[in-house]
Order: sequence, then C-alpha cells, then structure tokens
Amino acid sequence: MDTKKMAKIFKALSNPNRLDLYLQIVKQQEASYKTGSDCLICEISKSLNIGAPTISHHLKELSNAELIFTERRGKYLVARINEEMVSEVSEFLKLHPKGSS
Repeated sequence: MDTKKMAKIFKALSNPNRLDLYLQIVKQQEASYKTGSDCLICEISKSLNIGAPTISHHLKELSNAELIFTERRGKYLVARINEEMVSEVSEFLKLHPKGSS
C-alpha cells in the first residue's frame, strides 16, 4: 500500500468543509442510485453555505486525491465517488486496526 497516496487522501479529507462536501457527495450518490438522478454539485453547494470558488477549490483537492470524479453535463457539474479508492482506503485501514503497532 502506498503510504504517500494514503497521506494525500487523509490530508484532503482533513479540512472540515472538504470532508462535509465529500460526505454530501456520498449521500447524494447513494440517493441517486435509488432515483436515477445525477449528483449535481449546484444542489450540494446550496446546503453547505460555501461560496462557489471555495467549492471549486475543494472539488479540485478531492479530485487530485482521486476521491471523486467530476464531469460537465451541459451547464451542470456532476460528481461521482471513486469506488475503487474507497475500497483501497478501507483495505488500508483494515491492515492498520485500532491499537496495533
């Protein structure tokens, strides 16, 4: 497991606003499986009370850490969770359980 890669991921998630944004994307994506709709960033940004430039910066950081994918659909920005990265992080954490040295 690449510890530099994991450090980049944890650093990206260490910002409270960025973590909240990531969790909102997760929640929206889970809901979109049920409804068939896309995870639109404009809908998420309304609930976070963060300006568009800040949202854009946080999305870039999450994308650089390979936690999300974004794509334009017309005038909308759609975000998706990188499921493969979620699995990698989960496996990494399983290798380092609480209390182990």
